[in-house]
Amino acid sequence: MTETNLRLLKDIDEPGLHTIDVYERRGGYSALRRAVTELEPDEVLEQISEAELLGRGGAAFAMGMKAGFVPKGDTDNYMLVNADESEPGAFKDRVLMQKTPHLLIEGCLIAARAIDAVQAIIYIRGEYEHQADILERAVAEAYERGYVGKDILGTGWDLEFVVHRGAGAYIAGEEMALLDSLEGKRAHPRMKPPYPANVGGGVYQGPTLVNNVETLCNVPYIINFGVEEYRKLGTEQSTGTKVVSVSGNVRRPGNYEVPMGVTCREIIYGLAGGPPEGREVKCFLPGGSSSPALTGDEGLDLRFDFETLEAAGSMLGSGSVIVVDDSQPLVPFALRLAEFYRHESCGKCVPCREGTNWTVKMLERIDSGEATPMDFELLAQVQTNIIGNCLCLLGDSMAMAVGSMLEKFRDEFERHAEEARARNEAALVEQSAPELAAAPSIGPM
Repeated sequence: MTETNLRLLKDIDEPGLHTIDVYERRGGYSALRRAVTELEPDEVLEQISEAELLGRGGAAFAMGMKAGFVPKGDTDNYMLVNADESEPGAFKDRVLMQKTPHLLIEGCLIAARAIDAVQAIIYIRGEYEHQADILERAVAEAYERGYVGKDILGTGWDLEFVVHRGAGAYIAGEEMALLDSLEGKRAHPRMKPPYPANVGGGVYQGPTLVNNVETLCNVPYIINFGVEEYRKLGTEQSTGTKVVSVSGNVRRPGNYEVPMGVTCREIIYGLAGGPPEGREVKCFLPGGSSSPALTGDEGLDLRFDFETLEAAGSMLGSGSVIVVDDSQPLVPFALRLAEFYRHESCGKCVPCREGTNWTVKMLERIDSGEATPMDFELLAQVQTNIIGNCLCLLGDSMAMAVGSMLEKFRDEFERHAEEARARNEAALVEQSAPELAAAPSIGPM
């Protein structure tokens, strides 16, 4: 990867980049000026659509198409940023908000202009207290410079901007549950339709455009440099760059910005340094803890883009690559993921509420050596029963990851249970041996 490929993370560690003075010195808010003073809202939307910017939060829905669903006219429209980054393995949005908050704010303002919004809201994960403080200071600076508030840049456009701290629930990252949480209710997914972009489906019943942090951070680049320049990197269907969070058994975990279409091997071995010396990649989750696992043999030479990973039976998701090397047992790893999703399930849907709980119980039985052959079949069946049968994708997220590991490493799961059972039996024999030796002899009759 070269410096010329960097767009969002370019000079990300420059001192003071989080302040408006440094951001403006680097050309910050020039895209907003162009979007507000030179372009009509429909022209802004057209450029975003032509760039074919796909959502970077996991669903990969085209931002331009989603924004196009928001009606124009007498409705009060809202721009909502989903900054509730809570999935295990995901930490890209955190660094963007912490190091370059004005890039997010500018992208959010341009998107708000495209849908003629009256209010922009950043819903940030409750545990991101430091990042929320930084964002609130940045929003205050934007108000002072006239980029937010009344009569923005003398155009007559008014926009209120709010940073809202979340309630610390993973389920609030699902856009419908996020809306409930934002309105002061318990975060629960809603039935669709209406969708957030529809009247009655968004914030305070108003049409709402919901986008992820990284998605919006791409918008200023598109407006500043044009669609053709933006599309120079990436693939035909997955345009632009992607910030990838690499964690697990690698030598250099961290965030890396790559053009869409590089291979998974380039990311895991080239950028993140690969697993420790003498180890090989057993499997990896290319899209965070919610994505189906790929073995090293089948996945390392695949292109890292939405279409290729989907065709391979997995997904790019949020771009959070979790690497597992051949020294790590998969049962405890799968159990830890299942425990997370059981804890974070809101309990509204039976397949998720019961399925996550039973998955944990069966993985515990496998890990402790108590499992029977029926447990493996039941474990696989539970994952199938969850997928596609809930209001949101929380249950599916666990089922796709756990189910894929069980399918591809069934022998290891069964061997893990057998070895645990053998250890239990050996411990029982060792425990009972002293008692047998101490027992009195009855002697001959």
